[in-house]
Amino acid sequence: MNRVFFAMLSFMSRLPVPQRWSQGLDTPDYVRGIVTFPVIGLLLGGLSGVVFVLLNHWCGTPLAALFAVLALALLTGGLHLDGLADTCDGVFSARPRERMLEIMRDSRLGTHGGLALVFVLLAKVLVVSELALRGENMLAALAAACACGRGMSVLLMYGQRYAREEGMGNLFINKISFKQTAITLALAAVVVIALLGINGLTALLFTFVVVWLFGQWLKRILGGQTGDTLGAAIEVGEIVFLLALL
Repeated sequence: MNRVFFAMLSFMSRLPVPQRWSQGLDTPDYVRGIVTFPVIGLLLGGLSGVVFVLLNHWCGTPLAALFAVLALALLTGGLHLDGLADTCDGVFSARPRERMLEIMRDSRLGTHGGLALVFVLLAKVLVVSELALRGENMLAALAAACACGRGMSVLLMYGQRYAREEGMGNLFINKISFKQTAITLALAAVVVIALLGINGLTALLFTFVVVWLFGQWLKRILGGQTGDTLGAAIEVGEIVFLLALL
């Protein structure tokens, strides 16, 4: 399981992971690695929270929030933000389904994707600032939000259809079992409750509902899910969780 964890950490982040720590894995091993998503989120969110704590007293809450959000984007290489932008470019294009999927494959950033990035990043900075000003433990809040967002992404994997012939998301979509889904969600819940208690559980349940509805909406429009929609779900999960803490 250690090799699976490091393989998924390398896949989900830009943290330097020695190649020998994740060599020799087959596709089923990567599928099993879905249960590590909340732990990876805990690590990435914790690092973002550390950035906030270190900078808060030095440059003030708003700038600390800005750099914490920036740190999280850099830690993931913008992977999930890219998925969010591509998803918005496609689904808001008002084109037929096949054309939507083609637009989502296009590496160029469109108007809807750009607006989505601006809105989500600005919303994160503002919400992190507001939570900090209200006395929230931001190290715990950011770690919990990232664990929750990645854990909830399984709602767009289990029992879903892959909307394309091939692609990165096909590694997980409709491949994970009910047991793996339940373990991932339960692990996300354990992390969130341990960090934030009952308030965290309430935010997690609210996030669960929103991400599930988001997945159903995408399924109706695209006929299934893609790697881009998984990234979008993670970003939506993070911001919804933080908003729910307010």
